Amino acid sequence: MEKVYFVDTTLRDGEQAPGVAFSVIEKVCIARMLDQLGVSQIEAGVPAMGSPEIEAVAAISRLRLNAVVSTWNRMVIGDIKASLACGVKNTHITLPASDIHIKHKLRKDRFWVIESMRRVVSYAKEHGCNVTVGLEDASRADLDFLIQLAGQARREGASRLRFADTVGMLEPFRTRQVIELLAAETGIDIEFHGHNDFGMATANTLAAYKGGAKYLSTTINGIGERAGNCSFEEAVAALNHFEKLGLGFDNKLLKQLCYYVGKAAGRATSAVYGPEIVVAN
Repeated sequence: MEKVYFVDTTLRDGEQAPGVAFSVIEKVCIARMLDQLGVSQIEAGVPAMGSPEIEAVAAISRLRLNAVVSTWNRMVIGDIKASLACGVKNTHITLPASDIHIKHKLRKDRFWVIESMRRVVSYAKEHGCNVTVGLEDASRADLDFLIQLAGQARREGASRLRFADTVGMLEPFRTRQVIELLAAETGIDIEFHGHNDFGMATANTLAAYKGGAKYLSTTINGIGERAGNCSFEEAVAALNHFEKLGLGFDNKLLKQLCYYVGKAAGRATSAVYGPEIVVAN
Protein backbone atom coordinates (compact mmCIF):
# COMPACT_ATOMS: atom_id res chain seq x y z
CA MET A 1 0.00 0.00 0.00
CA GLU A 2 1.39 3.39 -1.03
CA LYS A 3 1.51 5.78 1.93
CA VAL A 4 -0.69 8.85 1.57
CA TYR A 5 -0.28 12.10 3.51
CA PHE A 6 -3.06 14.64 3.99
CA VAL A 7 -2.15 18.33 3.97
CA ASP A 8 -5.08 20.19 5.50
CA THR A 9 -5.61 23.74 4.29
CA THR A 10 -8.92 24.49 6.04
CA LEU A 11 -7.29 27.35 7.95
CA ARG A 12 -5.77 28.90 4.82
CA ASP A 13 -7.64 28.10 1.60
CA GLY A 14 -10.77 27.06 3.47
CA GLU A 15 -11.00 30.50 5.02
CA GLN A 16 -11.05 31.99 1.52
CA ALA A 17 -14.61 30.70 1.12
CA PRO A 18 -17.10 33.57 0.83
CA GLY A 19 -18.16 34.84 4.24
CA VAL A 20 -15.79 32.62 6.25
CA ALA A 21 -13.53 34.20 8.88
CA PHE A 22 -12.40 32.02 11.76
CA SER A 23 -11.45 33.57 15.07
CA VAL A 24 -8.07 32.85 16.63
CA ILE A 25 -9.69 30.55 19.18
CA GLU A 26 -11.58 28.69 16.43
CA LYS A 27 -8.37 28.23 14.44
CA VAL A 28 -6.55 26.82 17.46
CA CYS A 29 -9.43 24.44 18.19
CA ILE A 30 -9.58 23.27 14.57
CA ALA A 31 -5.81 22.70 14.56
CA ARG A 32 -6.04 20.62 17.75
CA MET A 33 -8.83 18.50 16.31
CA LEU A 34 -7.01 17.99 13.01
CA ASP A 35 -3.96 16.85 14.92
CA GLN A 36 -6.00 14.51 17.08
CA LEU A 37 -7.59 13.10 13.94
CA GLY A 38 -4.14 12.35 12.55
CA VAL A 39 -3.63 14.57 9.49
CA SER A 40 0.00 14.82 8.42
CA GLN A 41 0.25 18.57 7.94
CA ILE A 42 -1.74 21.68 8.84
CA GLU A 43 -1.36 24.75 6.65
CA ALA A 44 -2.03 27.22 9.44
CA GLY A 45 -2.30 30.45 7.49
CA VAL A 46 -0.55 33.38 5.83
CA PRO A 47 1.47 35.39 8.38
CA ALA A 48 2.17 38.13 5.83
CA MET A 49 -1.51 39.10 6.14
CA GLY A 50 -0.67 40.58 9.53
CA SER A 51 -2.63 40.45 12.78
CA PRO A 52 -4.70 38.48 13.79
CA GLU A 53 -3.28 35.92 11.33
CA ILE A 54 0.13 36.16 12.98
CA GLU A 55 -1.46 35.63 16.39
CA ALA A 56 -3.29 32.51 15.19
CA VAL A 57 -0.31 30.94 13.40
CA ALA A 58 1.99 31.62 16.35
CA ALA A 59 -0.54 30.12 18.77
CA ILE A 60 -0.85 26.97 16.65
CA SER A 61 2.94 26.74 16.37
CA ARG A 62 3.24 26.82 20.15
CA LEU A 63 0.93 23.81 20.53
CA ARG A 64 3.77 21.44 19.56
CA LEU A 65 1.42 19.22 17.59
CA ASN A 66 2.35 15.89 16.05
CA ALA A 67 1.25 17.25 12.67
CA VAL A 68 3.64 19.43 10.71
CA VAL A 69 2.53 23.09 10.97
CA SER A 70 3.28 25.12 7.85
CA THR A 71 2.59 28.54 6.39
CA TRP A 72 1.69 29.78 2.91
CA ASN A 73 4.02 32.39 1.39
CA ARG A 74 4.45 34.36 -1.79
CA MET A 75 7.82 34.70 -3.51
CA VAL A 76 8.59 37.55 -1.15
CA ILE A 77 11.34 37.47 1.48
CA GLY A 78 9.13 39.53 3.79
CA ASP A 79 6.63 36.66 3.81
CA ILE A 80 9.34 34.24 4.97
CA LYS A 81 10.38 36.67 7.70
CA ALA A 82 6.77 36.85 8.90
CA SER A 83 6.56 33.05 9.03
CA LEU A 84 9.83 32.79 10.96
CA ALA A 85 8.57 35.38 13.42
CA CYS A 86 5.64 33.05 14.17
CA GLY A 87 8.03 30.23 15.03
CA VAL A 88 7.23 28.26 11.86
CA LYS A 89 10.02 26.82 9.72
CA ASN A 90 7.90 24.71 7.38
CA THR A 91 7.27 27.19 4.60
CA HIS A 92 5.24 26.69 1.46
CA ILE A 93 6.22 29.12 -1.29
CA THR A 94 3.79 29.57 -4.16
CA LEU A 95 4.73 30.82 -7.61
CA PRO A 96 2.78 31.47 -10.81
CA ALA A 97 3.16 28.65 -13.32
CA SER A 98 0.82 29.57 -16.17
CA ASP A 99 1.51 32.29 -18.69
CA ILE A 100 -1.97 33.60 -17.91
CA HIS A 101 -0.78 34.46 -14.41
CA ILE A 102 2.81 35.35 -15.29
CA LYS A 103 2.17 37.64 -18.24
CA HIS A 104 -1.37 38.91 -17.82
CA LYS A 105 -1.82 38.98 -14.05
CA LEU A 106 1.70 39.93 -12.93
CA ARG A 107 3.12 41.36 -16.20
CA LYS A 108 6.34 39.40 -15.73
CA ASP A 109 8.12 36.66 -17.65
CA ARG A 110 9.24 33.09 -16.99
CA PHE A 111 12.81 34.14 -16.23
CA TRP A 112 11.51 36.40 -13.45
CA VAL A 113 9.59 33.48 -11.93
CA ILE A 114 12.63 31.21 -11.87
CA GLU A 115 14.96 33.84 -10.46
CA SER A 116 12.46 34.98 -7.83
CA MET A 117 11.93 31.39 -6.73
CA ARG A 118 15.66 30.78 -6.45
CA ARG A 119 16.14 33.91 -4.35
CA VAL A 120 13.29 33.25 -1.89
CA VAL A 121 13.86 29.50 -1.57
CA SER A 122 17.54 30.18 -0.96
CA TYR A 123 16.68 32.70 1.77
CA ALA A 124 14.29 30.27 3.45
CA LYS A 125 16.81 27.41 3.33
CA GLU A 126 19.55 29.66 4.75
CA HIS A 127 17.27 30.33 7.72
CA GLY A 128 16.68 26.67 8.46
CA CYS A 129 13.33 26.22 6.75
CA ASN A 130 11.94 23.11 5.16
CA VAL A 131 10.56 24.38 1.86
CA THR A 132 7.80 23.12 -0.38
CA VAL A 133 7.03 24.89 -3.65
CA GLY A 134 3.58 25.37 -5.14
CA LEU A 135 2.84 25.76 -8.83
CA GLU A 136 -0.16 28.07 -8.96
CA ASP A 137 -2.51 27.56 -11.92
CA ALA A 138 -0.44 24.54 -12.95
CA SER A 139 -3.38 23.00 -14.79
CA ARG A 140 -3.22 25.81 -17.39
CA ALA A 141 0.58 25.93 -17.59
CA ASP A 142 2.92 24.75 -20.33
CA LEU A 143 4.00 21.23 -19.41
CA ASP A 144 7.65 21.74 -20.38
CA PHE A 145 7.77 24.83 -18.15
CA LEU A 146 6.22 22.87 -15.28
CA ILE A 147 8.98 20.28 -15.60
CA GLN A 148 11.60 23.05 -15.70
CA LEU A 149 10.15 24.69 -12.56
CA ALA A 150 9.94 21.37 -10.73
CA GLY A 151 13.52 20.50 -11.54
CA GLN A 152 14.76 23.92 -10.49
CA ALA A 153 12.79 23.76 -7.23
CA ARG A 154 14.35 20.41 -6.42
CA ARG A 155 17.84 21.70 -7.14
CA GLU A 156 17.23 24.66 -4.85
CA GLY A 157 16.34 22.29 -2.02
CA ALA A 158 12.54 22.09 -2.10
CA SER A 159 11.32 18.84 -0.58
CA ARG A 160 7.97 18.71 -2.37
CA LEU A 161 6.05 20.18 -5.28
CA ARG A 162 2.39 21.21 -5.04
CA PHE A 163 0.46 20.96 -8.29
CA ALA A 164 -2.45 23.37 -7.93
CA ASP A 165 -5.55 23.10 -10.09
CA THR A 166 -6.23 26.68 -9.08
CA VAL A 167 -9.37 27.27 -11.15
CA GLY A 168 -10.65 23.70 -10.99
CA MET A 169 -10.51 23.03 -14.72
CA LEU A 170 -8.93 19.56 -14.75
CA GLU A 171 -10.66 16.21 -15.29
CA PRO A 172 -9.41 12.91 -13.82
CA PHE A 173 -7.87 11.43 -16.98
CA ARG A 174 -5.71 14.50 -17.58
CA THR A 175 -4.89 14.76 -13.87
CA ARG A 176 -3.45 11.26 -13.69
CA GLN A 177 -1.54 11.76 -16.94
CA VAL A 178 0.19 14.99 -15.91
CA ILE A 179 0.99 13.82 -12.36
CA GLU A 180 2.52 10.59 -13.70
CA LEU A 181 4.64 12.59 -16.13
CA LEU A 182 5.84 15.09 -13.52
CA ALA A 183 6.73 12.33 -11.08
CA ALA A 184 8.65 10.41 -13.74
CA GLU A 185 10.48 13.44 -15.13
CA THR A 186 11.46 15.14 -11.87
CA GLY A 187 11.65 12.53 -9.10
CA ILE A 188 10.32 15.03 -6.57
CA ASP A 189 7.44 14.21 -4.21
CA ILE A 190 4.19 15.67 -5.51
CA GLU A 191 1.20 17.10 -3.67
CA PHE A 192 -2.10 17.68 -5.45
CA HIS A 193 -4.35 20.62 -4.60
CA GLY A 194 -7.73 20.56 -6.33
CA HIS A 195 -10.57 23.04 -6.58
CA ASN A 196 -14.18 22.09 -7.21
CA ASP A 197 -15.39 24.51 -9.90
CA PHE A 198 -16.58 21.66 -12.14
CA GLY A 199 -17.36 19.29 -9.26
CA MET A 200 -14.23 17.28 -10.00
CA ALA A 201 -12.06 18.00 -6.95
CA THR A 202 -12.46 14.60 -5.26
CA ALA A 203 -12.22 12.66 -8.54
CA ASN A 204 -9.11 14.61 -9.53
CA THR A 205 -7.55 14.02 -6.12
CA LEU A 206 -8.14 10.28 -6.44
CA ALA A 207 -6.66 10.37 -9.95
CA ALA A 208 -3.62 12.31 -8.71
CA TYR A 209 -3.02 9.66 -6.05
CA LYS A 210 -3.23 6.94 -8.69
CA GLY A 211 -0.76 8.96 -10.76
CA GLY A 212 1.80 9.04 -7.95
CA ALA A 213 0.92 12.03 -5.74
CA LYS A 214 1.76 10.98 -2.18
CA TYR A 215 0.43 14.21 -0.65
CA LEU A 216 -3.19 15.33 -0.97
CA SER A 217 -4.34 18.84 -0.11
CA THR A 218 -7.88 18.96 1.29
CA THR A 219 -10.20 20.96 3.52
CA ILE A 220 -12.80 19.90 6.04
CA ASN A 221 -16.28 20.00 4.46
CA GLY A 222 -14.62 20.97 1.18
CA ILE A 223 -14.81 24.67 2.04
CA GLY A 224 -12.62 27.02 0.04
CA GLU A 225 -12.42 29.73 -2.56
CA ARG A 226 -15.33 29.89 -5.01
CA ALA A 227 -16.84 26.37 -5.28
CA GLY A 228 -14.45 25.03 -2.67
CA ASN A 229 -11.63 22.52 -2.41
CA CYS A 230 -11.40 18.75 -2.28
CA SER A 231 -13.25 17.57 0.81
CA PHE A 232 -11.09 15.61 3.25
CA GLU A 233 -13.92 13.31 4.21
CA GLU A 234 -14.79 12.59 0.56
CA ALA A 235 -11.16 11.90 -0.32
CA VAL A 236 -10.81 9.50 2.61
CA ALA A 237 -14.02 7.68 1.66
CA ALA A 238 -12.92 7.43 -1.98
CA LEU A 239 -9.46 6.11 -1.14
CA ASN A 240 -10.89 3.59 1.30
CA HIS A 241 -13.54 2.39 -1.13
CA PHE A 242 -11.72 2.41 -4.47
CA GLU A 243 -8.14 1.83 -3.36
CA LYS A 244 -8.89 -0.27 -0.25
CA LEU A 245 -6.42 1.77 1.80
CA GLY A 246 -8.12 1.34 5.15
CA LEU A 247 -7.01 4.77 6.33
CA GLY A 248 -8.74 4.29 9.65
CA PHE A 249 -9.60 7.87 10.66
CA ASP A 250 -11.94 7.95 13.64
CA ASN A 251 -15.50 8.49 12.39
CA LYS A 252 -16.80 10.01 15.61
CA LEU A 253 -13.98 12.56 15.82
CA LEU A 254 -14.27 13.38 12.12
CA LYS A 255 -17.98 14.03 12.49
CA GLN A 256 -17.29 16.35 15.42
CA LEU A 257 -14.64 18.18 13.39
CA CYS A 258 -16.94 18.56 10.38
CA TYR A 259 -19.67 19.92 12.62
CA TYR A 260 -17.33 22.34 14.40
CA VAL A 261 -15.85 23.68 11.15
CA GLY A 262 -19.33 24.03 9.65
CA LYS A 263 -20.58 25.94 12.67
CA ALA A 264 -17.49 28.20 12.79
CA ALA A 265 -17.83 28.86 9.06
CA GLY A 266 -21.55 29.57 9.36
CA ARG A 267 -22.40 26.59 7.17
CA ALA A 268 -24.64 23.81 8.48
CA THR A 269 -23.35 20.27 7.94
CA SER A 270 -25.93 18.00 9.59
CA ALA A 271 -27.92 17.56 6.38
CA VAL A 272 -24.79 16.55 4.52
CA TYR A 273 -23.19 14.16 6.97
CA GLY A 274 -26.15 12.76 8.85
CA PRO A 275 -25.67 10.49 11.84
CA GLU A 276 -22.65 8.62 10.42
CA ILE A 277 -19.92 9.90 8.07
CA VAL A 278 -19.16 7.23 5.51
CA VAL A 279 -15.38 6.93 5.68
CA ALA A 280 -15.12 3.36 6.92
CA ASN A 281 -13.18 0.68 5.06
